[in-house]
Amino acid sequence: MLEAQAAAARLPLWIIPLPWPCSNEIYEQRMSEACQRAIDEHVDAIAFGDLFLADVRAYREQQLDGTGLQPLFPLWDRPTDKLAREMIDGGLHAKIACVDTKQLDASFAGRDYDLDLLRDLPAGIDPCGERGEFHTCVYAGPMFADPVQLQPGEMVNRDGFVFADFTVAQSRSDLGAPS
Repeated sequence: MLEAQAAAARLPLWIIPLPWPCSNEIYEQRMSEACQRAIDEHVDAIAFGDLFLADVRAYREQQLDGTGLQPLFPLWDRPTDKLAREMIDGGLHAKIACVDTKQLDASFAGRDYDLDLLRDLPAGIDPCGERGEFHTCVYAGPMFADPVQLQPGEMVNRDGFVFADFTVAQSRSDLGAPS
């Protein structure tokens, strides 16, 4: 899925393998290696999609301090209710791929991220899922040359999280069938 998203957005993709479970020490070592690669390839900055969690931002800034890479936070402090509607109105299409059932009902897993979903979110749930209430899988939008065709998979409940698995649907031409 990630490879299909990167291809649709016409962006390079660096996959950084992480073991499961992954200690913070291993995570930071692998990210340090990726930052060094970025520097070696003349990357000047890294953009993060963080919205308002100051501790997360401070951690990212601390990790990049002294590397020569500038942390960018283009969405920082944008009101998330307005941002969610802007993204949807702008043509973003996504599905809810993961729900933290300690914060949100499992029935939200697999749903379209749309205005109906925003209306149905209980009070206290961030409309962008910034506190980890849910995570999305974007499959179409103005940043994609072509939409990624999703194939729904199984729903898995693991350790209080419900995952709605999606894979890239194979087109008829991918299967060798005449178009």
